[in-house]
Amino acid sequence: MSSSAKTEAVLALHRFGMGPRPGSIAVVGTDPRGALIAELDRPLVLTAAASLPSSAKAYRTVADANARRTARAKQAQQQAKKQQVAATPVMSEDQMQAQGAEKDAAEMAAKQAAEAVPDPGRPIYLQEAKLRTEAALVADIGFAERLVWFWSNHFCVSANRIQSMSGAYEREAVRAHALGRLVDLLLAVEGHPAMLVYLDNLESMGANSTAGINRSRGLNENFAREIMELHTLGVRTGYTQDDVISFANVLTGWTLVPPGADPQHGGEFIFKPRLHEPGGQTVLGKRYEQEDAEQGRAVLRDLAAHPATATHIATKLARHFVADEPPPALVAQMAKTFRETEGDLKQVAIAMVSSDEAWRAPPSKLKRPGEWVIGMVRATGITVVDPVPYTAGQQLLGEALWRPSAPKGYPDDEASWIDGVGRRLDVANYFAERIADTADPQTIIEDVFASEIAAEVKQAVGRAESRQQALALLFMSADFQRR
Repeated sequence: MSSSAKTEAVLALHRFGMGPRPGSIAVVGTDPRGALIAELDRPLVLTAAASLPSSAKAYRTVADANARRTARAKQAQQQAKKQQVAATPVMSEDQMQAQGAEKDAAEMAAKQAAEAVPDPGRPIYLQEAKLRTEAALVADIGFAERLVWFWSNHFCVSANRIQSMSGAYEREAVRAHALGRLVDLLLAVEGHPAMLVYLDNLESMGANSTAGINRSRGLNENFAREIMELHTLGVRTGYTQDDVISFANVLTGWTLVPPGADPQHGGEFIFKPRLHEPGGQTVLGKRYEQEDAEQGRAVLRDLAAHPATATHIATKLARHFVADEPPPALVAQMAKTFRETEGDLKQVAIAMVSSDEAWRAPPSKLKRPGEWVIGMVRATGITVVDPVPYTAGQQLLGEALWRPSAPKGYPDDEASWIDGVGRRLDVANYFAERIADTADPQTIIEDVFASEIAAEVKQAVGRAESRQQALALLFMSADFQRR
């Protein structure tokens, strides 16, 4: 393979994939664009996913554990109260003071009784994290996996709100539709219980609905606003506050089955008519007269097909993969493909990697922490991880897995991440220490990267005082940090 072909292969792996791993340059070969496109033809399935619970089952599992925890605490409190009453039928002042201490002891006993019931949400989260991470580690290029990560962040939920469902949400709603049409992806994510929990739609009810009248409670606009502003049209694209309110009314009744009544159900999507604002609604100048969940789905279909959505999606994809300020010609071509294919996301991705504009910029875009970490691990050939230190490292770097601080997800611009690059040194040193006995920096440079590493980096690695130091220097170089 010529030097120019190697350079383009490494660029393809960094810019569009998960970074080079042993054998990946040979897979890319002399036709990196063709290799990227070919990867999109493979099913986006996760090995061993069948061993993980569905989002609804995970939700029920945690709800059952919480119920047992509450019951244990109440039992401990009741037992302590019985003992206090039996011991002191008539209390003196000293005995009353002693009772305060006994009350504190009872509360501690109740807390300990509750904590004796394990929280299943954390193990489920870690199992999901492990499966997702290892899929990225074993991928030949990782372009398809990067698209899953992109869409999961675009349609983000937070494990801080719904930890047990966060991984299953990505599998069920995002991964299953990441290479399909936007309308199908949009319907899947917006109707997923994890999104309904995250964007506060469970208790939203129309003012004139049965529940709204009886409870004197009202509308929550969060869900509707974020769908328009973040998921589809983008900010300042012509919709008004009245559109948001109307859309929020359309989405009333979108909720989930509560756990407890039926051991086989709970945590699934359900439409509840008693929460739904009756009558038609006008959104973006169009009237929607449906009386059930189809009213919301009809609005989502139209939002998915809106020209502003095409531009918003194309811009975000190009910014994520290519540059903080993506080439206007590239965005225009991707948006055009989106419109012409009725939102076929696979074709939009193909249009991106087929465009010369996507390849012209130098590899100067700063990788997000998650991308940098996965690239570092891939370069060593490791394919199995312990999710505990792995997720802890991502949290230290400010990109905790499935835990964005806001519904807009993690940012894709350098300004948001550059101040945290110093913390990457701690992670690089820790990882280098763990693998120093098995990973050779020269092998990574020559075999994994085909020597496509800056001369000054090679020199610094060669002069390092130890293998650990050499690995850390390599991982902190621009060749690993940027794409």
